[in-house]
Amino acid sequence: MTHPRFSHLAFALGCSISALYAQAPVTTTPAATFAAIAPRIDLKDGDTMVFLGDSITHQCLYTQYVEDYFYTRYPERRIHFHNAGVGGDRAQNALDRFDEDVAAYKPKVVTILLGMNDGSYKGFDQAIFDTYQTGMTTILDKLEELNAVTIPMTPTMHDARAARMNGKALEPRDTYYNGVLGLYGAWLREMAQQRGLGFVDMYGPLNQTTLEQRRTDPNWTMIKDAVHPGPAGQFVMATALIGDIAQKSQVSAVTVFQKDGKWLSSASNAKVSDLSGGDKIAFTLKANALPWVVPAEAEEGYKLMHAGHRMSNEKLTVRNLAPGSYELTIDGTPIGKWTDGQLGFGVELEENKLTPQYQQAAKVADLNKQRNSEAYVKVRGEFAGLKGARNKMNKAVGTPEEATAKATFETYHTEMQARVKVLLEKATALEDEIYKNNQPQPHKYELVAVAAVAPAK
Repeated sequence: MTHPRFSHLAFALGCSISALYAQAPVTTTPAATFAAIAPRIDLKDGDTMVFLGDSITHQCLYTQYVEDYFYTRYPERRIHFHNAGVGGDRAQNALDRFDEDVAAYKPKVVTILLGMNDGSYKGFDQAIFDTYQTGMTTILDKLEELNAVTIPMTPTMHDARAARMNGKALEPRDTYYNGVLGLYGAWLREMAQQRGLGFVDMYGPLNQTTLEQRRTDPNWTMIKDAVHPGPAGQFVMATALIGDIAQKSQVSAVTVFQKDGKWLSSASNAKVSDLSGGDKIAFTLKANALPWVVPAEAEEGYKLMHAGHRMSNEKLTVRNLAPGSYELTIDGTPIGKWTDGQLGFGVELEENKLTPQYQQAAKVADLNKQRNSEAYVKVRGEFAGLKGARNKMNKAVGTPEEATAKATFETYHTEMQARVKVLLEKATALEDEIYKNNQPQPHKYELVAVAAVAPAK
C-alpha cells in the first residue's frame, strides 16, 4: 500500500511536469520523405538495354540468358541489347569508357554489376571502399543525367571453398572476401532505395543455392575459380535479374472444357481457333510467346531454379474428359500421354523438347549464342585492349614516354573502333535472324484417347 504522503507528492510532481510541458513551445520534426522504389521495367519496341559490368558480364552468359528471355517472351517488340562488360573493371574503369560504351547507345535501361574487383580481394579496407563509393555514385549520377532506368546489382559471390578445392593455399580473401562483397552490396542497396532505383540481389541467390546444394554434396560449386560463375551460376544470376525487375508474365495458358454438350475454350496470352470435339479434341493454338529455352550448358541452372514452372509457364488444361489415357499431338508429332485427371489439373509443356514451340525457341537461343560468341565477346575483348592502352598512357604521364604512349593509345582507339563497327554489324545481322525466327506460329493440337499402358511385371 502506498503511503498517503508519497501519493500526494507524486500527484504534485505530476502536475508540475504537466505545467512545464504546457508552457514549453511545441517543436516537431518534419516527416522524412522517401523516393518511391522504381516499378518493374517494361521494355518497348526500339528500346535498348545495356549491361554494364566487369569480367562476369564480359563472359556474355547471364546477359545472353536474359536476352533469350526477352526474345521469346516479347517477340513482337524489337528490343536491343548491348553488353558493356570488361574483365578486371572497377567503377573508375567503367567511367573511363562510359560515354563511348554506354551513353552512345541511348539506353532505356542500364544494369550495373561491379564490385568484385573494387574490393581488391582482401579484407575490408575503408580507403578502398571509399573509392568504390565515389565511383559508383558518379556512375549513378551520370545515368540519371541520361534519364536511363538504372538498376544497380550486388556483387556476386566469392566461393572460398572452390578456391581450396582447386588446391590453392588459404589466403585472407578466402576467409573474408565474400563478406566484404556482402557489405558492398548492402551499401549499394541502400543507395538504390534512397534514389528510388530498381535493384537486383545477385549475392543472395548465389550463396543460398550453393548452401542448399552443399547439404548433399559438400564439394558442389558453380564458381570453379571462386570468382566467375559458370553457366549454371550465370543462369541463377539471370533468374535473379528477371525476377527482380521484369514484368510477371507467362508463355500461355489454355483451358478446354465442355459445357452443355459443347466444347469451349479460354486462353491467356494465346488465341484458340477451330475447336472441335467428338472422337478427338482438336484446335489451333497461336501463343503470343515462346518458352524460355537456354543452351544445354545452362540447363543445370534452369533446373535448380525451377525456371520452367516459375518463369516460362506454358500450360494446357482439358476438363470434362471421359476417364482414361490420352495422347497429345502437335502438328502431327506425338508430344506425350496423360490421364484425364492429369489433363484436368493441367500439364506444363514449356520443358517438353518435342513441341515445335520448344524447338523454335531453341533455335533462337542458338542464334543468340552465336551472336554473343562470334560478335559480342570479341567486342568486349577490344574494349579490354583499350583499357590496357589507356592504363599505359596514364602511367606514362609526366615521363619522357608520355607523348609516345598517348599516340599509341589514340592509334589503338581508332583502329579498335573500326573493328568494333564490323563486329557490331555482325551482331545486328544475327539479331535480324533472331527476330525472323522468334515469331510464334499457329499449331494444330489433337487429343485422342488411347489404351492404357499396362504396368510392367
